[in-house]
Amino acid sequence: MVRIIDLSVPTEDSPSEPFPVKVTHEDHTKSVEAMKSFFGCDEEDLPQGLGWANDSVTLGAHAGTHVDAPWHYFPTSEGKRARTIDEMPLEWFYGDGVVLDMRHKPNGSLITVDDIKQALKKINYKIKPWDIVLIETGADKYWGKAEYFNTGCGMGRESTLWLIEQGVKVMGIDAWGWDRPFWAIKEEFQRTKDRSILWAGHRAGIEREYCHIEKLANLDKLPHPFGFKVACFPVKLTGGSAGWTRAVAIIDDM
Repeated sequence: MVRIIDLSVPTEDSPSEPFPVKVTHEDHTKSVEAMKSFFGCDEEDLPQGLGWANDSVTLGAHAGTHVDAPWHYFPTSEGKRARTIDEMPLEWFYGDGVVLDMRHKPNGSLITVDDIKQALKKINYKIKPWDIVLIETGADKYWGKAEYFNTGCGMGRESTLWLIEQGVKVMGIDAWGWDRPFWAIKEEFQRTKDRSILWAGHRAGIEREYCHIEKLANLDKLPHPFGFKVACFPVKLTGGSAGWTRAVAIIDDM
């Protein structure tokens, strides 16, 4: 027997999405004319004169829980054209998961290499190649509110590259973005004018190819910080900078 824990937020029109998501639900009456045309039938030939339900969705590739492709970060990665989401190997998106708890970090703060090492020491775990590392900030508890966009700590260049150096290809976070919230980066840049901090976690993908998952949820519902599988296959959006995913944790209770 296995248990499956949903690690995804809904794809919906939410105050948490700064870029609009539009969902139109069509009930079983809207398709009657289409069914009559497709099948050459009359309305009385359909059960209770009803057709199928349908939905129309207008959204960006980065709405809801999604996997960012190297192409999102920059046109090149490791000196070559960066790959789009449909070009990424599916083998990357299923593997052993480990959660690193960063909920103690202040809102807007940077997750350092030392933070990661301390979190691993706390749970007595050593990262191995192909692990899927999930960063828990607690920001998912604000899903459905406008505050979500500005909540949580975030990764930077050094911490991202350190994970890649351990053999990690896919990593994720339960906040709106992989980097710190935009307001925190803006405040530091206005103070220091240090260009290297601008979207530094994402831009690590220029040096080393990797993917990350944004807008994860429910990491606190996992019974243990490791000892489970993660499945996070991205939708095959041709040429896409990202692909939506229904990320889940799979726990073997045998």
